[in-house]
Amino acid sequence: MDRLTCDLLVIGAGSGGLSVAAGASQMGADVILLEGHKMGGDCLNFGCVPSKALLASGRAAHTQGNAEAFGVFGTEPRIDYAAAKAHVHQVIETIAPVDSQERFEGFGVRVLREYGSFLSPTEVQAGEHVIKARRVVIATGSSPLVPPIPGLDTVPYETNETLFDLQDKPEHLLIIGGGPIGMEMAQAHIRLGCKVTVIEAAKVLGKDDPELAQVVIDSLTAEGVEIAEGAFAAEIRGGPGQIEVEAKDGRVFKGTHLLLAIGRSPNIDRLNLEAAGITYSRSGIAVDASLRTTNRKVYAIGDVAGGLQFTHVAGYHAGIIIRSALFGLPSKVRTDHLPWATYTDPELAQVGLQEADARAQYGDKLEVVRFDYHHNDRAIAERKTKGFIKMMVVKGRPVGVSIVGHQAGELINLWSLVLANNLKVGQVAAMVSPYPSIGEVNKRVAGAYFSPRLFENPTVKAVVRFVQRWLP
Repeated sequence: MDRLTCDLLVIGAGSGGLSVAAGASQMGADVILLEGHKMGGDCLNFGCVPSKALLASGRAAHTQGNAEAFGVFGTEPRIDYAAAKAHVHQVIETIAPVDSQERFEGFGVRVLREYGSFLSPTEVQAGEHVIKARRVVIATGSSPLVPPIPGLDTVPYETNETLFDLQDKPEHLLIIGGGPIGMEMAQAHIRLGCKVTVIEAAKVLGKDDPELAQVVIDSLTAEGVEIAEGAFAAEIRGGPGQIEVEAKDGRVFKGTHLLLAIGRSPNIDRLNLEAAGITYSRSGIAVDASLRTTNRKVYAIGDVAGGLQFTHVAGYHAGIIIRSALFGLPSKVRTDHLPWATYTDPELAQVGLQEADARAQYGDKLEVVRFDYHHNDRAIAERKTKGFIKMMVVKGRPVGVSIVGHQAGELINLWSLVLANNLKVGQVAAMVSPYPSIGEVNKRVAGAYFSPRLFENPTVKAVVRFVQRWLP
């Protein structure tokens, strides 16, 4: 065995692990990075990047086939599903060098293409190497959850790890799971000419504000997606091209292809966490507010640590680790300013508290302010008027913002900044947005907070009348 030592050992070369490795190495730490699969992890190869690329193909087809309102006619798209997948892989290949082994070796990171497994609380085996590090960061991410549905092992199925390699267009895609992945892939495929049925055991987009989620559901239904809620998959049968999913209530859904989009499972099986004295569960590795595990020299970040499973959260965790593990400074995770977005059309985005949670926490102190897209001139010009923004405010400070509509995933950035820095609504209202822009939605909802205070306040009116009498 080849014995190695380092300041920091990072297990997993996904978003979080790469950020930690690059930052630590460039700041002078001796870093070893382990990756037994693909550099870039799930996000680059199977998740965020390919899914958004396929959504872009679907959006292009949908725009071409629905341009009459803009005075453009006779543009029925001719869809080549395999070519759309080629576009997906071209996007991955374009981004891949940023996450490549060569680039990180250029930063001074020693990259070993091996999986890591703990031998003891202080040692990790990776292939023929035994590594002893001052600190270890586990950033192994998660994998698609494959539930024990009777019959599933007898039929072919896709997950996000296989879907983007599928070259033949599904005639009828059955999707089990109505979360963000399921709904994004439902819309991408309906727009690329497939029939699509979403089978959800509870509520579609159940983690989002139901009022906003309904706008997305209605949009996908209008495009032809069949959505079945309260449909718990009890049995799967059939074969290639002829798959049936029977729900617990007796409903039967038939299709040619099956996609599992039920959830994620933390990648912990190879780690031998018991040998390191690290506590874990089915939801992930247990960590404290500083992302430390029960082994004080080991941290866990991103999906494998449970909590919000988003690439940008893993990146945020990386910053916590840099501060704590490299500089020995106290640094704790916050979640109140962490946004998320579902990139359907319309998009759905959230940061901070949703209305129901804010009402439960603040009661009568809460004010809810709304602004509709159909009052935004840019949205009118582009015929993107479906949606609204909802701002939850307590004593002049936003505690949560929910947005459904065009570019919601872009608009939510501002509100993450506001919550991260505890800014007031007035500071947003003072912002000047270029006209006409979708970004005015943010300013206008802030203005809507002040409108009743200014325009419906008798005291304000009395003061204005008094001042007007005495002004020269």
